[in-house]
Parts: sequence; C-alpha cells; structure tokens
Amino acid sequence: MSTFPTTDPAGHHGGSTQRRLIVVGSGIAGLYAALLAGEAGVPAVLVTKGGLGESNTWYAQGGISAVLDDPAPGDTAAAHIADTLAAGAGHCNEAAVRAMCTEARRDIAGLHRFGVLFDAEPDGGPALGLEAAHSAPRILHAGGDATGARVSHALVRAVLDRQARGSISIIAGAHVTALIRDGGRVTGVQYLREGRTCTLAGSAVLLATGGAGQLFAQTTNPAVATADGLALAVRAGAEVADLEFFQFHPTCLVRTTAATPGAAQDGPLLISEAVRGDGAILLDAGGRRFMRAYHPDAELAPRDVVSRSIALHLAKVGDPNGHVYLDARVIEQERGAGYLAWRFPTLTQKTLDAGIDWTREPVPVAPAAHYWMGGVATDLSARTSVPGLYAAGEVARTGVHGANRLASNSLLEGLVFGRRAVEDFLAGSSAGPSAPALPPRTGERLASSAAGVDAHATTALSGPRELPSGSEVTQPWSVRRDVHPVPEPIQSATARPTPFSREALRRLMTSHAGVLRTGTLLREAALVLEGWAAVVRPDAVDAEPVASGDAAAHEDRNLLLAAQLLVADALRRPDSLGAHYRSDDPEETPVFRPKVSLFHD
Repeated sequence: MSTFPTTDPAGHHGGSTQRRLIVVGSGIAGLYAALLAGEAGVPAVLVTKGGLGESNTWYAQGGISAVLDDPAPGDTAAAHIADTLAAGAGHCNEAAVRAMCTEARRDIAGLHRFGVLFDAEPDGGPALGLEAAHSAPRILHAGGDATGARVSHALVRAVLDRQARGSISIIAGAHVTALIRDGGRVTGVQYLREGRTCTLAGSAVLLATGGAGQLFAQTTNPAVATADGLALAVRAGAEVADLEFFQFHPTCLVRTTAATPGAAQDGPLLISEAVRGDGAILLDAGGRRFMRAYHPDAELAPRDVVSRSIALHLAKVGDPNGHVYLDARVIEQERGAGYLAWRFPTLTQKTLDAGIDWTREPVPVAPAAHYWMGGVATDLSARTSVPGLYAAGEVARTGVHGANRLASNSLLEGLVFGRRAVEDFLAGSSAGPSAPALPPRTGERLASSAAGVDAHATTALSGPRELPSGSEVTQPWSVRRDVHPVPEPIQSATARPTPFSREALRRLMTSHAGVLRTGTLLREAALVLEGWAAVVRPDAVDAEPVASGDAAAHEDRNLLLAAQLLVADALRRPDSLGAHYRSDDPEETPVFRPKVSLFHD
C-alpha cells in the first residue's frame, strides 16, 4: 500500500514527497479518476464516507450515452452535441458539451479496460438503446436496467485490485469535514473516522461526492447524497453556479410500513417511464385519473411536465409533501396475467419487497429529486476557482447539462471530466490558478468566504494532527445578508418557528423550493432557513456537536448550506427555464399556493 502523510489512527503513515491525488467520493467519477491516476504511476488516495459501492452511480438504472467508433446508422458526435444543447434549454457551455461528446468513445474504452462489460447484440456488437430527446440509438447498458450497479461493481473490483498492488490507497468510512489549504491552495483534507478527527495531506484534491437529493422529502438518491462536496468547496471560497436547476423524476416509490420482513430494500426505487409507456396511469387519493386535465399527452407527457402536474395537483389539495398512485393493473388486464413480471422483473420484485403487489394494487409515488445540474463551477480540466481543487461528476457544474440534463449524459460527464482532472493533475498545472469555465451569471460570488483565517479555526480539531507549516483549515462560509431583503415575519405574535431537523428541512424544500416555485414561497423558505442557520450554524467549525465528531451534524450543516444557496439562486431567476419552474412567471399558468404551515401555533 502506498504511504502518505496522515494522522489516520488506522496506521497509514509515511513521508513520501511524491505527488499524490486525494479523491473524495466513490461514484463513477471518483473510482475512474483514482484508477487512471494509479495506472499512471501517481499514488491516489480514495476517501469515501461509506462503502465503495455507496453512490448515486450504483442506483443509476439508465445507461451511458456515447457515439462510438462504429455508431448507429446516421449517428454522429455532432448529433449528440446538438441533442445535449437542445435539452439544456440554451444554457449549456458548448465547449464542455463538445469535449464530452467527442471524447466519449475514449472513456468507454477506458471502462472496458477496467472490466466493465456492456450488453451486446447477437453479432457481438454493442446493443445501443434509444432514449427520449436522443436523435439516434447511442445508449450503452449493462445488465439492462442495472447499468450503474454493473459499472460500479466492476470499477470497485478494479480499485480493490490496485489497492492490493499498492497503487491506490482506500480510506472508507471517512467523512471529510474540511479542506486544508496552504497559501491559498488546497493541500489536503480533514475527516472524521471512527469518532476521531484526522488529516490527510496531498498535492491536490478531486471532489467527486455526488449530489444532494436528501434536500427533498422524496429522492432517487441514496442516503449519502447530502451536498458534502458542494459545502466543502463553498467554505473554501470556490465559485458555484446554476444551483436553481434541480431535475425531478415524476414517479419514485413512496415507502410504506408494509415492507416484506427481511426483504432487501437497498435504497430508493425509481419507477421507470417505461411503465407509463406500457399503459400505466396516475390516480389521486380519490382514485381519479388527473393527468388529462394538465396535458393532452397525459401520463406520456415529458418528464418535467408530469412532475409539475403531480406537484400542482398535490398543491391544489393542500398536501405538497403527499403522493399519488401509479396504477399498473391496467397493463396486466390488457396484456394478460404475468405480463408485468415478465416485462419488469426487477420492479416487480422490488415492489413486492416494499409490501406492494402491483398486479393487485396501485403503487404510491411522488416526484423525487433526481439530479442537480448546478454545482461547483469548473473549467474544461475540472479545475475549480481554488488552486489545487478539482471537481467532477454531479458535484461539479461543467456547463454540460445547462438547465436540464439529457438522459444518460450524467455517467458520461463523470467519466470524461474525471479523466480530464487526472490529466491536468499529471501535467502539473494544478499548482497554478484556475478559473471556472462559466462564472456565476450575476458576476458576483454566490458565497463569501473570510479574507483571512482566524487563529482559532484549527484549534477546534480533536485528535492528533499533522499539518504542513503554514497550513490552515478553510474558513466557514456565511450566507450573504445583502443579496435578498428579509421579508416581514409571517408568523403570528404567538407562533414559534418550527425547530430544525433534517425532516423539517426536506419538507420545507419540497413545498417551497421543489418542482413548483414562486417568489413568495422562496422568500418564506429563505426566512426559515435563516432562522435555522442561527441555531445549526452552517458557518461554524467549532459548534457542538460538530466538534465532537458527529458526522450526521456535519451532513445537516451541509444540507442547510446547500438549501440556502439553492433558494438564493432560485430567487435570482424570476423566469422559468429548464428544470427551474416559476409558476409566478407571467407567461405561466398561476398555481394554487400550498396549504402548509411553517410555524407551530
């Protein structure tokens, strides 16, 4: 195993001066980048807060889009570029899109090299699928609807193999809580592991921590998606952008208490659009089919339209955090008994595990937070605005997705820009300053970080520490108070604010900053978030129980910070664009205001 300077109690010590890359996160971007660095002879340290397989990548049912050397008839990289730009609603960085689409085949070959096998046609060629908004079949799958799991499994095996050879080191169960800087440049990380605070030095850090689906009451993301990388970067002073663009999937299973005892419910369950394509319909709590009232294509309307229609219907009945029902019984009645089990074997088993026989009863579903298009702003080499800090995958905002992600481009983005980060690191340019490809629209920083570092900032660290001379832990970030005026209090004289909890935060974000948004709702959300921030203190490094090693408290602070940033960006954009839908946009149909109380009477 490679040696590296650290205070990890697991016994990893060493004094090598060789350049090393710290990769935080074990989704497709992090695993692939660590493998490429190790393959190039550069020691890589992979740090993950859970197991190596705990990531959004594992749960990705879709595939990976790519125009290969032998593409489908008529398909070209130029067509892939055009499709991506169209889906992004005119908000993409064309240079980033061009890089991703033209280099895709290179990284598909890289996956093959690390043991990933894609589904093939009988003649041995790749089985290319066609998905919505793609002009030609170009989607690679592995195991049908299990692409993410198959890719993740293969890359994890490759990482473990390289660990055995000594080219990659792994620190699992480590929750990174701060970035360490020396002279303004990132030179390591601080993390919690087994209740102890430790530090790890490196030449540069690549954030590959995924998204933040846990901001919302319903999400397709696993429990680890708590905005950790975004918060780390913001506290380090990195630029972020486009945080108002959060994509929602319309039909995610709402868990019930009737789950089969002992059944493996390994995370969120997205009910594919293919089920509606085969004839399933959406019903409200009264058993009424409602989609026809919102769009002529009813259940077959575009994904964002279906999500908004469900949210609007729930808002009208005063239950913005509620759910509707997906009725697949009509498919079984039309196609014959056993069709659902044949056509959707995985979904059939997983719904049974959740205590639902979808051949006999409807499935409770709700729109779910799926993918964050915004994130830490990067250039084409995955460099952030902070020297020594890279970002790739969902945590990054490369500009590839614009205002709305094209299906199956997310895994590809993680591959291409994870590799580009390693290439830049190997070239040695990470020591110099970098600039995001697309700075925030307003030309202002979305977050303010302290110009200097208080002397007490590092004294909050518990446990043994070994910091290079002159190093400093990045200063906390605080919400700008001058960007949006605080509205008048909306509670009565006798009301008291709802106390902070992760559940309260998720309900607030769903009802006030989710699929449907208005200026009034967003301002109310900002007010409540400010109140919570005064207690939870997302801008403090020495707050209890944070300093005591409570990883959940760090996640809460990260989520609250991300919520404030998202709401601020949503307020800045009064018009609807892509996944950001303002129902008070003059060109949009007015929406009923949800009947939800933010305060206890």
